[in-house]
Amino acid sequence: MDVKQLKAIVTVAEVGSVTRAAELLHLVQPAVTRQIRTLEQELGVPLFERTAQGMRPTGAGAIMVDRARRALGELERARAEVRPAPGAVAGIVTIGLLESTSDLLAEPLVSAIAHHHPGVRLRLMTAYSGHLQQWLDDGDLDLTLLYNLDSTPSLSARPLVRERLWAVAPASAGLCVDRPVPFAEVAGHPLVMPASGHALRSLIDAAAVRAGVDLEVVVQTNSMRLQKRLVLAGQGWTVLPGLGAAEEVTRGTISAAPLSEPDVWRSIVLAAPRFGRTPPAVDVVAQELVRQVNLAVAEGRWPSAVQETDAPAGRA
Repeated sequence: MDVKQLKAIVTVAEVGSVTRAAELLHLVQPAVTRQIRTLEQELGVPLFERTAQGMRPTGAGAIMVDRARRALGELERARAEVRPAPGAVAGIVTIGLLESTSDLLAEPLVSAIAHHHPGVRLRLMTAYSGHLQQWLDDGDLDLTLLYNLDSTPSLSARPLVRERLWAVAPASAGLCVDRPVPFAEVAGHPLVMPASGHALRSLIDAAAVRAGVDLEVVVQTNSMRLQKRLVLAGQGWTVLPGLGAAEEVTRGTISAAPLSEPDVWRSIVLAAPRFGRTPPAVDVVAQELVRQVNLAVAEGRWPSAVQETDAPAGRA
């Protein structure tokens, strides 16, 4: 088993064609076919099956492609780390950003790293907290923002900020960011909610129990963008982190207000694997990400957020 074979199976899996993979790898088609067949003979199982849609990995092939992709990523990362200029930090760092924070943090983070550490290459992944935690557990992320997570035996979690959740409604509802809205009032409207099992949905459901109200959920979705689009279309109200609705509130396309009675907060942490060597590139990116979070809060660009050390205790 060698690197060329690993590149071959990953590329064929990604494009679904030996011919196209050969073009991308700058090889002739028989060479790619030979690399795959040699690996199949070594493993004793077929890795691909030919379908009307192209080459598709078998069950064994899917496992090999996943492992090969990670191995190739680690090799690329090692090359970047061992070739820096003297005194420079270099390497590849894969970061997870919560979907609601990506517009606020991605560009300033990339700019700061490019300016101060040009040898560091970033890979940015955005998703909801549950997906990001799974990717971190699987080793696909070096560090990530998560929320409502304590340190675990395998992960360390550094608290950064607490952010208040807002009710989000059509502009005609007239909600105002400086007038909190009681949770019972929100519950009186049809609601577009995150899907059950989502961490944000769990916070909302717990608040409903405390408020003693039932929620009329008309639509569930795993997309914050869809939540807002459905509110704009008049399908109901929703609940989002303040940051997730701030841009539309500024434009006047929707209205929003912090939740009250009870008020509902999420705690955002920076999570990383607890064990194993932490490359210098990951350290400098973690420091810069924390700095950008703190700047966003201090400059008022993160609505309803306070640094964790400043947040009053006892809020959920």
